Amino acid sequence: MSPQLVVTVIFVYFSVLILISFLTSRTTDSSTFFTGNRQSPWYLVAFGMIGASLSGVTFISVPGWVASTQFGYMQMVLGYLVGYAFIGLILMPLYYRLNLISIYQYLEDRFGFWSYKTGAFFFLISRIVGASFRLFLVAGVLQIAIFDAWEISFHVTVAITIGLIWLYTFRGGIKTIVWTDTLQTLFMLMAVVIVIKNINTELDMGFAQMVSTVKESSFSQVFFWDWNESSHFIKQFLSGAFIAIVMTGLDQDMMQKNLTCKNIGEAQKNMFWFSIVLVFVNLLFLCLGALLYIYSQSKGIALPERSDDLFPILALQHFDIITGIIFLLGIIAAAYSSADSALTSLTTSFCVDFLNFQREETLENVKSQRNLRLLIHLGFSIILFGVIIAFKSLNNDAVISSVFKAAGYTYGPLLGLYTFGLFTNFKLRDWVVPIVCILSPVISYYLNLNSEQFFNGYKFGFEILLVNGGLTFLGLLLLIKKERATL
Repeated sequence: MSPQLVVTVIFVYFSVLILISFLTSRTTDSSTFFTGNRQSPWYLVAFGMIGASLSGVTFISVPGWVASTQFGYMQMVLGYLVGYAFIGLILMPLYYRLNLISIYQYLEDRFGFWSYKTGAFFFLISRIVGASFRLFLVAGVLQIAIFDAWEISFHVTVAITIGLIWLYTFRGGIKTIVWTDTLQTLFMLMAVVIVIKNINTELDMGFAQMVSTVKESSFSQVFFWDWNESSHFIKQFLSGAFIAIVMTGLDQDMMQKNLTCKNIGEAQKNMFWFSIVLVFVNLLFLCLGALLYIYSQSKGIALPERSDDLFPILALQHFDIITGIIFLLGIIAAAYSSADSALTSLTTSFCVDFLNFQREETLENVKSQRNLRLLIHLGFSIILFGVIIAFKSLNNDAVISSVFKAAGYTYGPLLGLYTFGLFTNFKLRDWVVPIVCILSPVISYYLNLNSEQFFNGYKFGFEILLVNGGLTFLGLLLLIKKERATL
């Protein structure tokens, strides 16, 4: 694909997104930006959440990850179902009952000021890291497809990548995101199906033969039972359940979409259908990964050093032009479907949780709040730029692995706080909570570094999240006041 063709495709794609932004933000205020006026159809939210949940990380990293983990990722995906059930049955009714804009306002009601700010702070850190990983992927693809040929630096590529998000989200906020995510999920799934069809055609395989080839390949093992390895089924399954809870149910980004539904009933229908469909979509991505490696072996194509580069290189340099265009649309849609909502949720959380927007809003300060919100939106764009550049110089792992590793440390305190709040009725010495929430990830990191020495060869995987959350919970037990909270 020529760089000129790639630029044309991107221009047309983002023109459509900007048009959607214009149509959905003609009459907007802070309520529209933060909650979408709570008028989103549940099926639209559910479909869009597939793309936001998967993101460019799944689109690129899961297929590339097959070489090292085979289909073991499905162990986590099955655990997701348990996590999403907990979200739909326990967390979402709580959020709707309290009529929250930011889900971290619950912590203020339950524990107090410092717990509330601590929860919101850890979300900001978690989402900045996660969004940066995802945008790093799409920036890398654009670098390969366009900017390497023009000798443009990666810094410029990242600036363009983030600038495009800012263009179509700065006015409409979450109302725009609900609609653009739906379009982007459609493009992402179309891209996977078309690429699989293209590989089958080139390898002269029908559907039944494709299934048989993948099943008999060296990539298709799903369940692993070596207890000392991080890939053990129980570890992966439990990690998946809790990762779903923290990265969706305790994450303002994902829950902000759910809170735009008209009522709790529609929000729960959204969560139910989204979780079921997500299992089959992840299986589709793993099949794609196996087929990419089978295709490379059959064509004698050398594998890249980084597994994340396999899919982009094959799509842009070895498949036909149509497939390359579809791939490009797919990766852009996948990456932007999560990154755009991340930028919106970061702005929402900071405005609501730290600047008290919407608490004492009057007609006199609506305009000033809008101007400040735009400035904060721009500020988080700049922060994402800096983190991506830093990640470029440090990262060597598959990005999806890095995302889950980071989640284990940044979401652990949130898991501990919410678990303590939901399953006990104790009050806390609120001012000490930030100290506990900072120490828990530090101790978890130390244990992870020395786990083989301390625990007879045991290696922590993504279950380090449970260790982190557990340490936070134990630390909170030390802060209990004598009086009980009223639930």
